[in-house]
Amino acid sequence: MKAFNRRQFLRMAGLGMTALATQQLLAACGIKPTDSTGRDISQMKATQTPDLSTEPSTNEMEPTQSPTGEAPGLVVVHGTNPESMIRKGMQAIGGLERFVKSGANVIIKPNICAGYRTYKYAVTTDPWLVGALVKLCFEAGAGRVRVMDNPFGGTAQECYANSGIAEQVANAGGEMEVMQHLKFKDTSCPNGVAQSSFKLYEEFLTADTIINVPIAKDHSAATLTLGMKNLMGTVNGREQLHSSLHESIVDLATLVRPTVTVMDAIRILLANGPTGGSLDDVKETNTIAISPDIVTVDSWATSLFNMSPSDVGYVRKAIDRNLGVGDLSQVKLEEINADA
Repeated sequence: MKAFNRRQFLRMAGLGMTALATQQLLAACGIKPTDSTGRDISQMKATQTPDLSTEPSTNEMEPTQSPTGEAPGLVVVHGTNPESMIRKGMQAIGGLERFVKSGANVIIKPNICAGYRTYKYAVTTDPWLVGALVKLCFEAGAGRVRVMDNPFGGTAQECYANSGIAEQVANAGGEMEVMQHLKFKDTSCPNGVAQSSFKLYEEFLTADTIINVPIAKDHSAATLTLGMKNLMGTVNGREQLHSSLHESIVDLATLVRPTVTVMDAIRILLANGPTGGSLDDVKETNTIAISPDIVTVDSWATSLFNMSPSDVGYVRKAIDRNLGVGDLSQVKLEEINADA
């Protein structure tokens, strides 16, 4: 009999769970994929997060549903366990099966910009959040799950390892892909204002599902690094974009369209971004937010820094160009405490 590797086992085990969860959700509340509609959000308090030396455990939970039976346009989850948070959050927004189909080729795009800071400095995406997403993708039936970024602060191998993300992805059965120079292709940007083309990593054009997982942090040039800014890791030659940075970020967001964005605000960097260096600049909020609308989740994330969408140039420009919904009063919100 042919042996099964870890990833195949996770995938097969996950398929059964996914089918049951999907039937329950559909029967109970008629969940269907929708665009963002909803209401305002509230601020959150900082709490303690786990240490890298100890992998958080997963809490069991019942599926959640919105009162109207429709998936919300934005889900905000508070908690201390990243895997429990993303599981409950994805259930609330309609299930990861909404975004990941059976056999799908999935790319997860975290922020792994530098290899000389640990996750505690809020420079790179939380490793357990990324690992949990890999696991959930296989449970939803994904055929392949790769995690990648284009770091500038060290080699990809160093950055992947030192961020803690490589370990968690391997534990979940996923692949860390080093982005190869030959795979960056000149790609036309038909809706570009500042940029007519990008040197884009071609895998982002062929993937079935792109899950964007930025960490919310200060940025000296872009004001904040959020979901749209995180897409700059899909291109080469990004230093050339800085002359028209905010417009170029929006141009790129018209070309690379993530299926869903998961905002990592478990800890945020309040100053000296994007690479930080002092724990005094880090605030723990133990929060994530999920939306299929990258403009919605970026607009929400500005509030973490006592800002509004209009305070961040590329968010404001994306709203002006009708790339998504930035008026949070028009977005249906579900807020969850994953520790409850």
